[in-house]
Amino acid sequence: MKAFSLPSSVARCMALALLISSAALGALPSAQADSLGDIKQNKVVKIGVFQDYPPFGSIGADMKPRGIDVDLAAVLAKKLGARAELVPVTGTNRLAYLADHKVDLLMSVGQTPARDKVLDFTQAYAPYYIAVFGPKTVEIKQAADLGGKSVATAGGTNEDISLTKVAPVNTTIKRFDDQSGAISAYLAGQTQLISLGGDVAARVRAMHPQTSIDQKIRLLDSPMHIAVNKGEGPLRDELNTALDDARKDGSIDQIEKKWLGASVPASSF
Repeated sequence: MKAFSLPSSVARCMALALLISSAALGALPSAQADSLGDIKQNKVVKIGVFQDYPPFGSIGADMKPRGIDVDLAAVLAKKLGARAELVPVTGTNRLAYLADHKVDLLMSVGQTPARDKVLDFTQAYAPYYIAVFGPKTVEIKQAADLGGKSVATAGGTNEDISLTKVAPVNTTIKRFDDQSGAISAYLAGQTQLISLGGDVAARVRAMHPQTSIDQKIRLLDSPMHIAVNKGEGPLRDELNTALDDARKDGSIDQIEKKWLGASVPASSF
């Protein structure tokens, strides 16, 4: 996967400019948009999911998508009276896919003030936090210690945004097209550190026990939400109802036990 590096201050300016230009060019849906109506009529809901983000979304040995989001997508689609059509997305293209109606909704989206301007969010459905990880030999106790270090991250994700926000200007942030690219770069020794979700880091650690990947500093608590285009209130509300039903009937509990090893009370995140 291709990587690119920018000074933190430049990256912040570019991110803000991209957000403003995206809204100006049509990131906001038209007043006539009615994704819920289309879903009800066509009996299909297009759901954007990661394929490189275990345990939320990945590709199994059978080359089929698997993970929390995949299982939950099937549950939600059934409650909407539709068939789930899973659409692979990355951190860099998924907001554009949603704005262009290539998908009706996105799984695994962290809610931020910037994203609130162009997206509507459901209630959180899974816990998640982001941190900087690295080998035992690299001592990082605070954000200032990232200065002079190289850090891999998936561009355009909360892993990237939260890292860029605190990293000193002399930090080399290598941004990749997706999580797989960032993880591969770290495992190959191309960077000293990596910005990852805690659950993802745990999976990487389990799959590569020979590689040291210790938590250094916590960057962000970012529970997972489902995102829809701004103004799609009816779809958001329907999804919230479906999530409530899935908690009551035990569907989410079963999914959490399968992928996280235990059920997680919604009150904890």
